Parts: sequence; C-alpha cells; structure tokens
Amino acid sequence: MEKKRIGKKNAEKKNVLLLGLVSFFTDTSSEMIYPILPSFLKAMVTTSAGKFLGIIEGVAEATASLGKVYFGYISDKFRKYKQYTVIGYAFSAVSKILLLAAGAWTHILTARFLDRVGKSVRTAPRDAILSESSPKNERGKTFGIQRAMDFAGAFLGVLVTMYLIRLIGPAFEAHNNIGLFRKIFLISLFPAFIGVLILFFVREPASLKKKTGDKKVKLNFSFRNMNVKLKIFMIATFVFALGNSSNQFLILRSRDIGFSLLMSLFLYLIYNFTSTLFLPFFGKVSDRFGRKKVLLSGYFLYSLVYLGFGIFRVKGAFYILWVLYGIYSSLTEGVEKAYVSDLSTVDKRGTALGLFATMNGIGLLPASIIAGFLYTINPAYPFILGGGLSLIASILILVF
Repeated sequence: MEKKRIGKKNAEKKNVLLLGLVSFFTDTSSEMIYPILPSFLKAMVTTSAGKFLGIIEGVAEATASLGKVYFGYISDKFRKYKQYTVIGYAFSAVSKILLLAAGAWTHILTARFLDRVGKSVRTAPRDAILSESSPKNERGKTFGIQRAMDFAGAFLGVLVTMYLIRLIGPAFEAHNNIGLFRKIFLISLFPAFIGVLILFFVREPASLKKKTGDKKVKLNFSFRNMNVKLKIFMIATFVFALGNSSNQFLILRSRDIGFSLLMSLFLYLIYNFTSTLFLPFFGKVSDRFGRKKVLLSGYFLYSLVYLGFGIFRVKGAFYILWVLYGIYSSLTEGVEKAYVSDLSTVDKRGTALGLFATMNGIGLLPASIIAGFLYTINPAYPFILGGGLSLIASILILVF
C-alpha cells in the first residue's frame, strides 16, 4: 500500500516535467509562426496591416480565453482533466495546417481562431493537474517551471525561424515571398505533434479523481460566492487585459521604427530568453514572500515598459524595453495561476483557473481591436493606453 502511494506521488511529480516538455514543444512550434505573422500579413495585404492584425489577434486571444471557464468547469464536473488537455493540444496542432493554404487575411484569422479554441480547451484542466501535482508551498515554483519551459520553447522556435530566414537569404526580406513563409509553417508542425504524444504519459493526480460529477453539465459557478481577494484580483485582471494588446504590436512597433524582420525577431528572442531565465526564480520568490508583492511589481513594471514603447523612438531603448518586458512576464506568468490556485478550493480549481483566463479574454478582444485602430492613428497610443490601465489594475490590487 505504501509503495503504491509513493508510486502515485512520484508519478504526479513527473507531471510537472512532462507538462513542461509539452509546453516546450508546443511553443517551439507556435513561436516559429507567431513573430512572423505580422510580416506574413503585411506581404499579403500590403496596406492596413495594423487594423487587420488587431482584428485577428483580438479574436484569437479572446477565443483562447473565453471558453476556458467552461472547459475548466466541465473538467471539474467529469474529472476528465487529462482527456481535455490532450484534445486541446491536438486541436491546436492540427489547426496549424490551415496556415499552409492561407491566401487572405481571413484565412489567417480562421487558423488563429481554431488554434486558440484548442488553447481554450486545454489550459484550465492542464493547470488543475499542475496545481495538484505539487504542494501548496511549491505552486509558484511549479507554475514557474512550466512557464519557463513554455518560454524556452518560444526561444527555440524564434531561433529556428531566424536561422531559416538567414538560410533563405535576402529573398525573404526583399520580396516578402509568401511561399517562403509557408516552408517555415510546414516545419513547425513537427514539434507540435511531438508535444501531443508526450501528453499520453501524464497521470491525473489522485486528488482530482475523488469526486465523480453528474452527467448534466450546467455552469453554476457563482462569482458572488468566490473568495473576496479572488474577486478583486479577477476585476483587476479584467482592467489590465483591456490594455494588454497582443505582443504582435510590440513586434510591429519595433519594425516600424527601423528594425529589420531578422532584428525584430532577435528582440523577441531577447524577451523569451529573459522570461525563461527569471520565471523559476520569481516563482520561488512568490512561494517565500507572497504572490501579491510579486504580481504588483510585475504590473507596475508593465506600465513603465508599455509607456516606453509608446514614447521612445531610439533603437537602443528598445533593447532595454524588450529585456524589461521579459522580466515583467517572469514576475506575473505562473505567479498569477498560483495565486488563483491558492484562493480556490480543489473541487473548483479548474473552474477558477478557467474563469481567471476568461476574464482576461473578455478584455483581450477589445484590447487588440482598439490597439489596431489606435495604431493607425498614432503608433504610440496603444502603448500609452496599456500602461495607464496597468497602473489602475495595480492600484486596485494594492488598495484592496
């Protein structure tokens, strides 16, 4: 009996590594595509790229988040966390095939929409598995490791794309050959499917299987009955999300002040490297000194960085801004989920994590669409708006 208990505990510990590897390979695939999408779109439509990018990213990111509370709830209801995780990752992997045939901005929108549906399905149940695969006093570290693996995959993905662009040569930058983009999209499929295969070795923690839900699914999770601190954090998250437009605008902004495609990818690479480097550290810091202090530091830093993107037009400043943006991510990514996990009960863990993501999604749709239109008026405006709203969200968390 004791050996069986130890075996289960060890298997649950392995989940952190396995899910980290899944994130690593999935993000290697995604980030081979993500940072070159603005250039792919620009080559396709030539004009009003910022407006179309805002619509695409707004719909994509909102889709990724809006369904998370539902899939978090039904994973709690049916205790089928692993199954939904596998389905979500598989859906995203298959959706990438659509980019190979994209011939209009609406095709890119469809591919991004379907990819984000997959993320909507998988995120909350995966995070519930992670949450229950480690003790409460190590959750910051656990989520920090998972997010670090995610960013490490992103780092590798961008690095591979940079190598391929360099290998292809000047034709990529000079002629914006759409066929060259598709070659990269094709290669990106391989790590995506490797990530899905690793999932089959994950085991659901015993604590998540204790209660069997009934078959009738009805979303009755009450915001009113939530922990007060969790309510305030959800509201602050929503305010923050309204100004948290897609990272694509940071890449587009970098290109517009004079960075080449290759150099804008290098800046994005710096961001991913910095996030990977510091994520486990700040996760541990949140375990020791409290999640709230770490999160507030991250949101305040975001305000400064976004204002910097809006105000500065000197190339040298952008190297520093991208590094600071990576530090912001390492202060908040993972720590937010650990904070939500701490403030929710185990039987509603998936639902709470899903609701947190959904609150983000409700804000992300207007955030990127507004950013797209503001960018066409003045490229500085979306970043000034984002910095201001982040400051308001920080004050909400600090006061309450």
